[in-house]
Amino acid sequence: MCVTVTTINRQKGEINGSSRVMSKTRIILYYFSIFLSRGIREMNVDAQPQFNQVTKELMEKVNPEHPEEILKQLENFDVLMMRYESAIREVRTKLEILNDELALTRDSSPISSIISRRKKPASIYKKLIRQGNEITLDSIKENLNDVAGVRVICAFIDDIYKVAKMLVQQDDVVLIEVKDYINNPKPNGYRSYHMIVEIPVFFSNEKCPMRVEVQIRTVAMDFWASLEHRMKYKKGLSDEVVNQITADLKGCADTIAETDRRMLAIRDRINNLEKQDIIDRMKTRRANMPDHMKMYN
Repeated sequence: MCVTVTTINRQKGEINGSSRVMSKTRIILYYFSIFLSRGIREMNVDAQPQFNQVTKELMEKVNPEHPEEILKQLENFDVLMMRYESAIREVRTKLEILNDELALTRDSSPISSIISRRKKPASIYKKLIRQGNEITLDSIKENLNDVAGVRVICAFIDDIYKVAKMLVQQDDVVLIEVKDYINNPKPNGYRSYHMIVEIPVFFSNEKCPMRVEVQIRTVAMDFWASLEHRMKYKKGLSDEVVNQITADLKGCADTIAETDRRMLAIRDRINNLEKQDIIDRMKTRRANMPDHMKMYN
């Protein structure tokens, strides 16, 4: 392990005790606050305001207004985030080199675009709490595989699998996990190809294995996923409207999947026609050659 410091810098905040105690206390408070909020309905109406206030105070301790400050109090947190950023650059570079190479041997590049992001500290904190994990650097590395993320957008479905295969075939890339949501889409219609890969990142005095989530999808899949993400976080919609929108999005996902398949079939047909045209022209050229030259062709 290249990052082992997991103590709390008490000079920067008001957190007392070890990080282990801090995280377990927050988890206990979290579930206790849920228990209280659910039990309020059974209480006397006059007692509800007091219990509401207690629950609110507990939730504020578990989910502070600026949770990223909790993580920033961990020594070397900024170093760990820098290493995730470095891992993203490593994966991006590998993909860009592969795309440049394939562009020379094919009519077009298989990768349309590459997007990357590092998970925000607030999201890291909330996910650790939600999973019941400790708030430490080791916990982040061991339990979160999506802190560093790279999204690859391809034109056609078969490009997705080609790019994924070429990436993991490199001898310094370790494949940790695969989730194929193209052949096995989610119930809501989501389609994409997910991989967790581990790569070595070299620094001035050490080599660190870092994990990166790589999502590969077509332009159409990415378009649908972006819209679905926006719809999912709309507030103030009734259950009836949400259910209708969900059903419509599922229908759109199926239509987009069929479009992807048809576009792939059209491309293959065009490629086959071009190959056949080349063969026919070569045959015509040979047929028009003088007999004494045909023996050399």
